[in-house]
Amino acid sequence: MLIGARASGKTVVGQALARLLDRPFVDLDQVLVAEAGRSIAEIVAEEGWPGFRRREKELVARYTRRPGQVLAPGGGAVLDPDNVALLREYGVVIWLTAAPEVLISRLKQDPESQAFRPSLTGADPAAEMAQVLAEREPRYRAAAHLVVDTTGMSVSQVVESILEMLQGEVPQTPGGK
Repeated sequence: MLIGARASGKTVVGQALARLLDRPFVDLDQVLVAEAGRSIAEIVAEEGWPGFRRREKELVARYTRRPGQVLAPGGGAVLDPDNVALLREYGVVIWLTAAPEVLISRLKQDPESQAFRPSLTGADPAAEMAQVLAEREPRYRAAAHLVVDTTGMSVSQVVESILEMLQGEVPQTPGGK
């Protein structure tokens, strides 16, 4: 289970990790969009963030119980304690971190970012990232069994680091539970 802020690498790392482990990869934001038949921005515009979070919670409950997959819930899934409990109970939760300026740079490089990732606060990207990280970092930390700082690392380096941690070759950083 890969958690982290927007642009932390959950999808790209999850896909690479799943390939190496020969397991399916599930990006819950992509599942949510496919099931709703609308973009996240459209869902939020029509239902607000509470409607989106309700849909997200249902998917977390459904998908965490499926064994043998690499799962990436949305960055805000950790806001719900029930989601965190399920993620921790049914898998190893790996928090992908990166310096805020790296996250902002990655968001700017993603042409689909604005359509797929609507603003959470209405603030400019740098202010929003700072605000969101300040709110969520303690929740990510508490949820995580392992932590990988992706700043300055390639996808293959991140995957290698995760595999080493899972094999017990690198000291693990426990979550807050």
